[in-house]
Amino acid sequence: MSLTGGDRSLNAEAVTGDNGEFSFANVAPGPFQLTITATGFATQTSSGILLAGEMHSVPRIDLPIAANITNVQVSLSLAEVAEAQVKDEEKQRVFGVIPNFYVTYDPHPLALNAKQKYELAWKTTIDPVTFAIIGGIAGVQQAQNTFSGYGQGAQGYAKRYGAAFADVAAGTFIGSAVLPSLLKQDPRYFYKGTGSKPSRIQYAIVNSVICKGDNGRWQPNYSNILGNLAAGGISNLYYPAQNRNGAELTFENAAIGIGATAAANLVEEFLMRKLTSNIPHDRTER
Repeated sequence: MSLTGGDRSLNAEAVTGDNGEFSFANVAPGPFQLTITATGFATQTSSGILLAGEMHSVPRIDLPIAANITNVQVSLSLAEVAEAQVKDEEKQRVFGVIPNFYVTYDPHPLALNAKQKYELAWKTTIDPVTFAIIGGIAGVQQAQNTFSGYGQGAQGYAKRYGAAFADVAAGTFIGSAVLPSLLKQDPRYFYKGTGSKPSRIQYAIVNSVICKGDNGRWQPNYSNILGNLAAGGISNLYYPAQNRNGAELTFENAAIGIGATAAANLVEEFLMRKLTSNIPHDRTER
């Protein structure tokens, strides 16, 4: 226990004996405060005024048992933090409408697990805007009589729509979920936003053939390259026979896919951020 004088000039400590008694000698007259502490018990205080020549007796003090205090530290696992980042990315929309899920503006993004990669692919594929865009593509193809083997009319439009949807679904799942999960690669574009324009242009274009692995290291983007080849090969199964060119069509579609990725990356790097709503981590471009 400790004793503090009113003028703060006296600050003394004492330990009680087995009988719980204690005393302080040579205490200056005036107000005082007594603080009693014991391990496992709640601290108690007592105050009073000591007169000159007086021997002051402190009334009996009972220390109640201290309430149990438990410190609990709650922290999220890396998978839970990554899931929260994915949920944020799923809110990103250009003009508040068009999905912009496959770009991360977070300066410290965590790697996605397989479930999260499939989640992003599924959300992108079934988004209403995806269906609307595919409808527009099918309409243009019908107007230009692309893939003439499908014919015209409602039936021809339905076939073109189905083929275009299959292209999008196959490309998205194979290149952004299946292969990234198997090869442990991240399918997202990591926004740079800093540096000179030439460096950012180079970064965006090169990111069509390189990507970050789940280990955080840059590596060849086998997922995008093989995904475009696989999607191109699969498309030969449902295109009209007269419009199939075998390996030529497969590699042509793959090259178009890689080029489209490079173009999309450039748009992401220099334009989309300004048009995208619900960006969770605001970063200032330099």
